[in-house]
Amino acid sequence: MSRSPRKWNLPLTYQPKIARVASGEIRQTIRPGLKYRVGDQVSFHGWEGLPYRSRWTGRTPYFRLTECKEIRIYPDGVRRSGRSDEPGLIWRHCCWISPTVDHLAILDGIDPPTGQELGRVLMEMHDLPDDGMDFQILRW
Repeated sequence: MSRSPRKWNLPLTYQPKIARVASGEIRQTIRPGLKYRVGDQVSFHGWEGLPYRSRWTGRTPYFRLTECKEIRIYPDGVRRSGRSDEPGLIWRHCCWISPTVDHLAILDGIDPPTGQELGRVLMEMHDLPDDGMDFQILRW
């Protein structure tokens, strides 16, 4: 049974991304868990550091989610079952140094836009166990 769309207020602390999300240039985020659904709405609160423990930098309007892709992130890379619907991308398990993960980093506003830097950022923000952790790629 499907549920009604929800509204989510999400923190945004990755400094290179905050202004670009607010301007509409970046329309993707990678979030832990599997709770988001297409049709949900997300708004982002920018913070200079830890949410609720640093200066607030503003809030975006609500954006309607158009894609919610389930992935599993490991210390050595990313896994997604099956074929990606993005042209030319097929992935099962991709190491941080790969064209597929580089593309994900570009869409996510990572600076520099490489899979290796995306991995560093995600591991800095989340304590990833060796057996991985579920995340979602959210797009609006």
